[in-house]
Amino acid sequence: MDMWPLLLLIVQLCFCCGYEGSGYYSYRDDEDRYDHRYKGTPWCAPIKVKHGDVSCRTPRGEHYGNVMGTRCKIRCKQGYEAQSSEVVCMASKHWSLNYACREIRCPKLNMPANGGYKCSDGSYFNSRCEFFCSPGFSLKGQKTATCQHTKVWSAGDPTCVDIDPPKITCPTLKDKWAEPGKLTARVTWDTPEGVDTADGILTDVILKGRPSKSDFPEGLHKMAYTVFDRAGNKGSCRFTVRVRVRRCSPLFPPDNGYVKCDSDKDNYGATCQFTCTGGYELQGSAARVCQHGLTWSGSDTTCSPMNINVGVRTAAALLDQFYEKRRLLIISAPTAANHNYRFQMTNLQQAQCGLDLRHVTVIELVGTYPAQIGRIRHRLLSPALALQLRLLLQIPQRSFQMVLVDKQGMDKQRYPFPVTAAELFTTIDTFPLRKDEMVLQQEAGQTCQS
Repeated sequence: MDMWPLLLLIVQLCFCCGYEGSGYYSYRDDEDRYDHRYKGTPWCAPIKVKHGDVSCRTPRGEHYGNVMGTRCKIRCKQGYEAQSSEVVCMASKHWSLNYACREIRCPKLNMPANGGYKCSDGSYFNSRCEFFCSPGFSLKGQKTATCQHTKVWSAGDPTCVDIDPPKITCPTLKDKWAEPGKLTARVTWDTPEGVDTADGILTDVILKGRPSKSDFPEGLHKMAYTVFDRAGNKGSCRFTVRVRVRRCSPLFPPDNGYVKCDSDKDNYGATCQFTCTGGYELQGSAARVCQHGLTWSGSDTTCSPMNINVGVRTAAALLDQFYEKRRLLIISAPTAANHNYRFQMTNLQQAQCGLDLRHVTVIELVGTYPAQIGRIRHRLLSPALALQLRLLLQIPQRSFQMVLVDKQGMDKQRYPFPVTAAELFTTIDTFPLRKDEMVLQQEAGQTCQS
C-alpha cells in the first residue's frame, strides 16, 4: 500500500486542529477557535495594572492569559503596593481578588505641640516632611522625616521645647544724695516685668537686695531681678544703687582739747562741739556745722591757756573767772609749817594729772592777815584779795581747812583734815557734770597713766 497519501492526511489534520496543550493555535479566527475548543468556558476580563506589571500562567498553556483557572502575579513599581500579590480567574468570570497597585502611604505624622510640619507630598512614599517650632521654642529630634517603602517614617516625632530664657530689663543706675544730717537716701524705682518669647507664662519677679522705697546707706549696692518661665528657664538682670553723702573736710580736736560730733562727724548737717581740757580756754567757735557747700560754719577753734587775772579787787570777780570752766580746791592754813598743809600739798603734787583731768585749780591761802599769802600756782594774790576769799567762803584763818567748789560756784565739800587724792577724786567724779566730762574724755582717749 502506498504510504504518502496517509502521511499527507495526518499533516493536514495537525495544521487544522493544533496540539492540545501546546498554546499554539492555527491561523483561524480567534472567536472560531474559542468556540471550537472552549465553547461554554467562562473568561475573566483582561488584567490591566497601572503602575505595575503582571505575569500569568494558564492551566494548559493557553495563548490567552484570562482563561478560567489562570493565575496572575502582580508586581508594582517602586512606591506602590499590590492589593493582592496573586489572583486567579474564577468560574464566575471574575478575578479572585482586587489587584490594583496603590501608592504606598505612611501613617499620618503627629503634630508637635507648639510647632508643626510641612510635607512635599503628604504622607505618600518618598514625601519629605520638615518640622518647625513656634517662636521661643527649639526643635528636639530630627528636623526632617521621609516616608519609606516600608510605610515607616525615617525619623520619630520630634518635640518643641522651650529653652529660651525669658528677658527682663532692670532699671538704670540709681544715684542719690543723702539728706542733711542723714547717711541714707530713699531710692524708688518701678519693678520690671519679664517677657517670655514662648508661651508668655512667667513666675513672680524675684528681687535680690533691698526693695524699692527703702533707705539705702552710703555706698554702692548691687541689685538683681530674676524671673522663671514655665519650663524653668531663668532670665535675670542687674543694676546698682549708689548713695552719696556730702562731706566736709574732717575736723580734728584742737591741741589741749577735744571735739565731739553727731551723725557721721563730717557729713552734711553734722554738728561738732569743741571742749578744752582743764586749764585752757576755748577760742573761736564752740560748735561748727557742715554746710551744703561742704564748708564748716564758724571759725577755727583753738584751746589757749587760761588767763587768770589776779589783779582784780574783789573775791567775787576772781571766782567769776572760773565759772563753768574750772572747779576750785581752796586750801587754807595758818602757817606754811602746818603739818596738815604740808601733808596735803605733798599728796596733791603727785596727783597733778588727775586734778587737770577733773578741771581742778588749786588756790593756796597761807598765813594770817596782814602777813598772809595767796597764790594760784606761781601767781600771787594780794593780802586783801586773800582775806576777801576767806571772808566770802567763811574759811577760818587759824586752822587748816580745805573747800571744794564746783563749776557753778557752789560749796560742795569741806575738809577739816587732809584727804588723799583718791578720796578727793571719788567725790568729784560723783558730780553730774563730771559724768558727762568722763564720757567725752574717754572718747578722746584722755587719761592719766599713773
